Formats: sequence, structure tokens, C-alpha cells
Amino acid sequence: MAQWTSAVGAAQLARLLNSQQDRPAGPGTRRPPAYRALADGIRLLVLEGRVPVAARLPAERELALSLSVSRTTVAAAYEALRAEGFLESRRGAGSWTAVPAGNPLPARGLEPLPPEALGSVIDLGCAALPAPEPWLTRAVQGALEELPPYAHTHGDYPAGLPALRSMIADRYTARGIPTMPEQIMVTTGAMGAIDAICHLFGGRGERIAVESPSYANILQLMREAGARLVPVAMAEGLTGWDMDRWRQVLRDAAPRIAYIVADFHNPTGALADDDQRRRLVDAARSAGTVLVADETMSELWLDEGVEMPRPVCGFDPAGSTVITVGSASKAFWAGMRIGWVRAAPDIIRSLVAARAYADLGTPVVEQLAVNWLFSTGGWAQAVDVRRGQARENRDALVAAVRRELPTWEFEVPRGGLTLWVRAGGLSGSRIAEAGERVGVRVPSGPRFGVDGAFEGYVRLPFTVGGAVAEEAAARLAAAVRVVESGGTGGGEAPRTFVA
Repeated sequence: MAQWTSAVGAAQLARLLNSQQDRPAGPGTRRPPAYRALADGIRLLVLEGRVPVAARLPAERELALSLSVSRTTVAAAYEALRAEGFLESRRGAGSWTAVPAGNPLPARGLEPLPPEALGSVIDLGCAALPAPEPWLTRAVQGALEELPPYAHTHGDYPAGLPALRSMIADRYTARGIPTMPEQIMVTTGAMGAIDAICHLFGGRGERIAVESPSYANILQLMREAGARLVPVAMAEGLTGWDMDRWRQVLRDAAPRIAYIVADFHNPTGALADDDQRRRLVDAARSAGTVLVADETMSELWLDEGVEMPRPVCGFDPAGSTVITVGSASKAFWAGMRIGWVRAAPDIIRSLVAARAYADLGTPVVEQLAVNWLFSTGGWAQAVDVRRGQARENRDALVAAVRRELPTWEFEVPRGGLTLWVRAGGLSGSRIAEAGERVGVRVPSGPRFGVDGAFEGYVRLPFTVGGAVAEEAAARLAAAVRVVESGGTGGGEAPRTFVA
């Protein structure tokens, strides 16, 4: 019986391989043989999770035609991958990807490093800061004080605790968006919210329009739900959306839903203005597309004088076009897995009904903790501290990268938690691979794109500062040297670093 569980077509694999562009070799730099470069490219796609493990690869002749190389080159590359444990074959069943014994399975999203690895590896993969204290402890203590009445119930609140739903609705009303509790559902983080929305609106095979680039974990969630992703390029720099492209995609592709991050976009940090928000809502309404607006970064402005635009849902007074997703994870702490959906009451009822076949509800204690933060002013104080931490980290990281990697290009966002960097003409995937060997973990650009886009980029989060930011930039520079030298060996040994 075949051991593969999915298949990668020759044209698709060729697109992914062709996206791995490196800077031209300098004088004296020896290029690897063609078969070795092909084997390295496929191995890198497997290590990054962009080609799944146990995926059947195309036949040698098919791939050779798509890549315009000889069949001998492909056969030699496949043989090299088999010898290294990255490919298995069986007569009559073809060849499929694998990972060598003892290697961890590659992650297709951006999972945080295990705690035991943090002493030797600087984690720039996860855009999340440590918990703000003493507010986390106080919130949990406040929640425990409020818990006894709820402990006498069944504990299942599919729509969320009534007190928290009311509090979230009041917060929208205070922002100038009249909202009733019936328009709110509490979820297990923003990911839980978007997963529920995708299952309600975006069945298998449905088109979903996404910004290009977009948040890696959401893109992977949608892929695994069977969606057909339609990328829409962002405007240049930090200027937000390209409205001509959005109108064209909404008109021609007619996606069922569109996922957007208007406030300090992940990964670029762009902030869409009022006019862009109004025009996008109007275009989506005309196309019959539901806009899913992710507001998880909306409170993370970092510079003085930033004027926040009106929420996207503020341009949809009838509530028929925009579904808003919020969360405590970015603004407060990722370990506080509380998110919410704001939508028309009939949509909320449908989402709540579907929870009977999913997670039933969100943990009560965490909901009480967030409600305590909202009701006591602790949230505003904690988020203000969070902004200060992110601002200091951003400034330290920017200074260190400019010093250590002067050819890297980026614009400094005025908010959010991420820096989107063009990596000096090198492959972001190869920098990420080399970074693992020199003790810094960084996600490459293609994780944030569709079909191999953004190979020349990496994303850097504002999660480290001071001496750690300087060391992170130094390790990234070491990874660049490995890539530029064409090295495939162990690279420079990482130093244990204690913050």
C-alpha cells in the first residue's frame, strides 16, 4: 500500500522551487551541481512545511519537463534525498516526502519554541510578549473571587458569559459602534473565532480572498479547511490596501469571504485609513462577500500622535457585510486564550449553534479574568505597559538590524508587533534554515504568502529588546554569511544566551 497521503503536482513544485531565488554567486563562490541544488530546494520545502511530509512527488520525467532540466538531474536529486532520509520510494507507488529518523516533523504554522530550547535559541518566530504583571495575577485572583456562583452551574456557555458579552458590547459602543450583547460571541482566541467563521461561510472549495502577505497561521487554518485562497497584493510600503486590486478580485473571483487585518497588519504593520475601509466595505457589499476584520492588533499603536481610523464595522451600519474578530492574545497575553466575534445577531446564533459540534464553549475562569480587566481599568493599564515594551523592543531591534545587516530593507511601522524585511536579495527560506543552526529562529516570507510568494523576505517580531535584540541581529548576520557562502553544513555554533 502507498505511504503517501497527498500529492504535489509538477507545476506546483516547479513554482515553489523557482521562488527560491538567491543572490548571484560572487567571485570564487562555487555553485553546487544542478542535482544538488534541486535536492536542497526540495529538502528546504519539506523542512519549512511548504511541501507536506508524506506528499507524493511528481514522476521524474514530469518534473524535468516543468523545470526544463534533464531527467538525469531529477533522478540524481531524488536519489540524494532518499540517501538523506527525505524521500521514500516503492516500485509502483512512486516517491513521497519524509523526514529522517529523529528529526522533528516540520511545522506549517508558527508554533512557539518549547521552553527547554530558549536557553540556546532566540525565538523570533512567535510574535507574542510575556504576560504583563501584576495585571495577569490580579485578573486571575479577581476571576477566582467571582467564580463561586458559576461553579454551581453546568459551566457551558456556548455564546460566552453574559457579563463578558455585555462588557465587550459596551466597549464597541464606546468606540462609536452601537452594539448589543446579542451581537457578541466569546471564543477560544481569535483562531477559534476565525475557524468557526470559516466553517460557517467557507466550506471546502470556497474561495477566500486574503491580503498578500497575510498572517501565516490563519492561511494554514484556511488551507486545512479546504479553502481556495485568492491573494490580493498589499499597496507599497505601509500605505494599506491596493483598492484597485481589491475591486478586481471581488468582482472577478466573487470570494465567499475575505480575511483582512486593517489595524497594524500582520506581517507588514500597515494601517488602512478611513477611506480605504469605507471603499472596501462598499466593494464587498456589492460583490456579496463577507469581510472578516481581524482587530487583534488594534490597540497596539506604539508612536505618539497615531490617530486610529474608525473600525471596519463602523462602515457597515446594517451589519450585513462585516464580521469583526477581537482577542486578548496580542494586546494582553497569548496565554489568555479569549477572543470574540462581533456580527449580526443571526450570524452569532448560527455560530453558537455550530459550537455543539466543536468546542462547546470557552473556559469560564479565563472569561472572568478578562471581564475583571475590562471592568476595573486593569486592561487599559496593562495594554499601556505592553505598548511601552513593544516600542522599546521595536527600536532596539531596528537599530541592531540596521547595524548588522545594512542591506536589509524595511519601513518601521507605527504599531503592531512585526517588522517585514526584504532580506538583501537572499532567500528567506535559506536564511531561516541557516538561522536554526546558528541559534536564531525566524520565519521566512513564504509562510505569509500563497504558492511560494515572498521568498525574499523574513518577518521579525518586537518580542526581544536590549542585548537580546543585538544578539539576535548578530546571529541573523551569521545566518546570512552561511547562505552567502553556499554552506550546507553545521554553520556557526550557537552561544547560550541568558536574557
